[in-house]
Amino acid sequence: MNCWPPFWGAGIRIEKLGQDYRYCRVGLKLRWWNKNANRTQYGGSLFSMTDPVYSMLLMGILGEDYYIWDRGANITFIKPGRGRVYADIHLSQERLNEILSATLDGHKHFPRFRINILDEEGALIAEVERTLYVRKKTNK
Repeated sequence: MNCWPPFWGAGIRIEKLGQDYRYCRVGLKLRWWNKNANRTQYGGSLFSMTDPVYSMLLMGILGEDYYIWDRGANITFIKPGRGRVYADIHLSQERLNEILSATLDGHKHFPRFRINILDEEGALIAEVERTLYVRKKTNK
């Protein structure tokens, strides 16, 4: 993922990834190429930090038997990012069970996830809500 052009170009890095795909830390350093006109983190880069992460975690856990797509997203900017920012993304067993139960018979499911983007002092920079599309593939 760190070589994926949208991440690489924006300076976004996967800093930690759990072997079981239930945790990921995504980081973004403030660089000259990702500053906005106010010399703080560009909002598009903050938004992009969270883009594929839940989908990729679920793909790692559920494998080829599921369709997993991003369906929608919303970001609320709280305060300017003036330095390095990060997001800790967790996928609990409870949420995984909910997804598995809802998609058991091939039904569509649209789970929502909230992600906090924090600065190095732990202050909230932005809140992102992501909605996924998850459906178990059926044999036809």
